[in-house]
Amino acid sequence: MTYRVTFVCTGNICRSPMAEHVLRRHAEDEGLDVEVDSSGTGGWHAGDGADPRTVSALRRAGYTSAHEARQFRPIWFDRYDLVIALDEGHYRDLRSMAPTVEAREKVRLLRSFDPAAADLNVPDPYYGGKAGFEECRELIEAAVPGLLDEIRKAL
Repeated sequence: MTYRVTFVCTGNICRSPMAEHVLRRHAEDEGLDVEVDSSGTGGWHAGDGADPRTVSALRRAGYTSAHEARQFRPIWFDRYDLVIALDEGHYRDLRSMAPTVEAREKVRLLRSFDPAAADLNVPDPYYGGKAGFEECRELIEAAVPGLLDEIRKAL
């Protein structure tokens, strides 16, 4: 049984593709049958690659980075076991577009999987520099062990 996870941020060029590549690598390292992708709540970057700073942060940490941005569609809720928002705004947007109660329950905040997280938002690094992208990667990596625990339980 393949478990399907998608990450959602604003434009699908910074946070969500970073989370996608981080989780994919860790799931592959563990041999878990997990399909991972990402999208954005908005479509203005659809078809673009990940932000070059995202690509750099991923590559510096040894992750893959191939990506093509796309916009999340409400009809996709049926495709996924988890729809993971990168901040509370995305969380609200996703829950409001969910067509059923069951779909709304699939929406989770990424940092909710990090027991040490005081703030459940992954800040948007887009308007900052290299340090913001590194912080973004570190916050994502801190949540991955808890997310993998959730996936293992479901598998």
